[in-house]
Amino acid sequence: MKKHIPNFITCLNLFSGCVAVYLAFNGHHEGAFIAIMLSAVFDFFDGFASRLLKAYSPMGKELDSLADMISFGLAPGAIVFSLLSTTSSWEYLPYVAFLIPIFSGLRLAKFNIDDRQTSSFIGLPVPANAIFWAGMVYAYSPLLLDNIWLLLVCIALFCYFLISEIPMFSLKFKNLAWKDNQIQFLFLIGCAIILAVFQLNAFPMLIGWYIILSVCVWLTKKSQA
Repeated sequence: MKKHIPNFITCLNLFSGCVAVYLAFNGHHEGAFIAIMLSAVFDFFDGFASRLLKAYSPMGKELDSLADMISFGLAPGAIVFSLLSTTSSWEYLPYVAFLIPIFSGLRLAKFNIDDRQTSSFIGLPVPANAIFWAGMVYAYSPLLLDNIWLLLVCIALFCYFLISEIPMFSLKFKNLAWKDNQIQFLFLIGCAIILAVFQLNAFPMLIGWYIILSVCVWLTKKSQA
C-alpha cells in the first residue's frame, strides 16, 4: 500500500496543475497562482514520501515528470498567454508565452537523463520557473502590461536559465550544521527578509534571489578553480 502513496501525491500535483491551466486560460490569475503553489507543495511531498517510505519506482519517476510538465510547464505558459491576450495589438504575440512550456519540457527531459543532478541542479528547476511566472502575473500585472518588452525579455532570460549549464543548489539539507549547509541557510534567511517586506508579492523576488545566489556560488567556485 505504501508504495502507492508518493504516486497519489504526484497525482494531486497533476490535478492542481490542471486546475491552474483552466483558471489561467479563463483569466483567473490569482487562482492559478494558488493552484501552482499547491502543486509545488505536492511536488515537494511526493519526493519526501518516496525517500521516507523508500517507495521508488520507474513509474513514479515518469509520472512525476509528466505532472511537472503540466503544473510547472503548461500552467505558467497559460498564465502568460492569458495576460498577453488582454493587451497585445499583435494577435500572434501571446503565443510567445508557449516558449515557457517548450523549454520546461526540454529542462525536464534533460534532468531525466543527466546523472549530474542527484544532489543539485544544472539549470533552473521547473517549479522555481513556474512560481516566478505565477507570482509575477499575480503581483505585477500592471507593470508587465505597461512594459511588454520587459515581459518578453524575462521570457527569453528564464527560458535560457531552464536549459543553461549554470549549477543551481538544492534545498536538501545534509544535516543541521551551518558549515555543511551555508548556502541553504543564507537562502532561507534572505527569503525570510524578502517575505517580511513584500509578503504575497515576494515570490518572483524569492526566485530571483535563488538565481542570484546560485550564480554567485558558481562564479566563486570557477574563480577558485
